[in-house]
Amino acid sequence: MSEVNFNITTTDKVERYQQFIKQIEPCIKGEKYEVSLFANISAALKEVFDFFWVGFYMVRDNQLVLGPFQGSMACSIIKYGKGVCGTAWKERRTQVVVDVELFPGHIACSSLSRSEIVVPLTVNGEVKAVLDIDSDKLAFFDDIDRVYLEHLTDLITKTIYR
Repeated sequence: MSEVNFNITTTDKVERYQQFIKQIEPCIKGEKYEVSLFANISAALKEVFDFFWVGFYMVRDNQLVLGPFQGSMACSIIKYGKGVCGTAWKERRTQVVVDVELFPGHIACSSLSRSEIVVPLTVNGEVKAVLDIDSDKLAFFDDIDRVYLEHLTDLITKTIYR
């Protein structure tokens, strides 16, 4: 990934995502290494959106294993169908959680996390990894986040798992 200086000053969420995608897309193309790409994407998302926690969990040995992330310490292993990440993996669809305290079986890696979005990276119906983003604010994520983060994970998936 080449060096990118994100100069995104708008406060409009749609415009921020549009500018982010436009700037990150050339950096994603041609990347071969999953861990490197996940590390840079996590750093870029944290830098631009100031999320509380952002990172990836990779499917390894029939469990989700913590990958590159930005934020406080996190759970190392998440079982299939457990918590928000495991549910996104099992259901193969994005989970938008407005209040993690109300999510059945939520895994509290940090008591400061209040809402969460998890987007699976899927190839031919098989989840390879999940993008997990937490906020320390209730009801922080919405359909705008879902649409643009699904677009981002689609770009990542087409590059890494082609």
